[in-house]
Amino acid sequence: MKTVGVVGCGLMGSGIAQVSAMAGLTTWVREVDQPTLDKGLGRIRKFLDDGVAKGKVTAESRDETLGRLKGTTELQDFATCDLVIEAVVESMDAKRQVFSTLDRIVPASTVLASNTSSLSITEIASTASRPERVLGLHFFNPVPLMKLVEVIRALPTSDAAFDAARGFVERLGKTAVVAKDTPGFVVNRLLVPYLLDAVRIYESGVASKEDIDNGMKLGCGYPMGPLTLLDFVGLDTTYSIANIMFEEFKLPQYAAPPLLKRMVLAGYLGRKSGRGFYDYSMT
Repeated sequence: MKTVGVVGCGLMGSGIAQVSAMAGLTTWVREVDQPTLDKGLGRIRKFLDDGVAKGKVTAESRDETLGRLKGTTELQDFATCDLVIEAVVESMDAKRQVFSTLDRIVPASTVLASNTSSLSITEIASTASRPERVLGLHFFNPVPLMKLVEVIRALPTSDAAFDAARGFVERLGKTAVVAKDTPGFVVNRLLVPYLLDAVRIYESGVASKEDIDNGMKLGCGYPMGPLTLLDFVGLDTTYSIANIMFEEFKLPQYAAPPLLKRMVLAGYLGRKSGRGFYDYSMT
C-alpha cells in the first residue's frame, strides 16, 4: 500500500489523513470546497506544530508529513489510491453517494472503507459494484492519540480486503479490534448505554453532573466522566447513534433519554457548540 485517500477533512478525516501521512503514505484528503479543506489542513498543521513545540514531533518529521499530504476538492484525484477511507457526515444517503462515486473512479483492487460509528457496512457496500472490497475502519477521536481502530467486516468483505485494511491499521501503529457488522460494533455497543444511563441519572435528580462524573473518574478510574465525555463526543452524535441502535435492537438501554433529545434540539451539542452539560463559552 502506497497511496491512501480520505474523503472528508473534518475532525475525524483530518486525523485519519494525518496519521496516514505520518506512517509514510502519500495521502490525498478531499473536502467539498477550498475553505473547508484549508481549515482541515490547518488543523493538521497546528497539531504537528504543537507537537514540535512540546518536543514530541521533530520539525523534520512534521515537514515530511505535510509533504505527503495532498488536498483536493475532487474525488477524481483518488484514482491512484490503494485504500480510500470515507469520513463524511453520519448519514447513510451521504455515505452511499460517496461510495457510488468512488466505485466508478478507483481501480478494482482499491479497498473502500467507511469510518462510520454505527451504520451498516453491508448496506453501504450494496451501492458498490465490488462489495467484496468494502469494509469499516472506525477510528476514535482524537485520531492521532487514540490507539484503537475497529475493523468491521461486512457480509461480502473478502479476505484480501480485510487483510489489507488490517495491515494498514498495524502500519499506523494502532491496535485493531475486529467486529461483525452490527450497529455500534464493539465499543459503542458497550459505551452508548453507559452514557445514556448517566443522562438518565442526572435527569432524575439522583446526583449533580459533577458528582456523576467524579464518581466514575475516582470510583472506576475512568479518565473522564460520562457527561464530560458526552460533551467531548457531541450530544448530537451520541443521540444519532442511540437512535440507530434502538431502531435495530428495540432494547430500552439504547433509547435516548428525553433530556438528551431536548438538549440536541436546543443546540447544546457539547464542546463544539460551546455548551452541553457544561459551559465552554469561555474556553
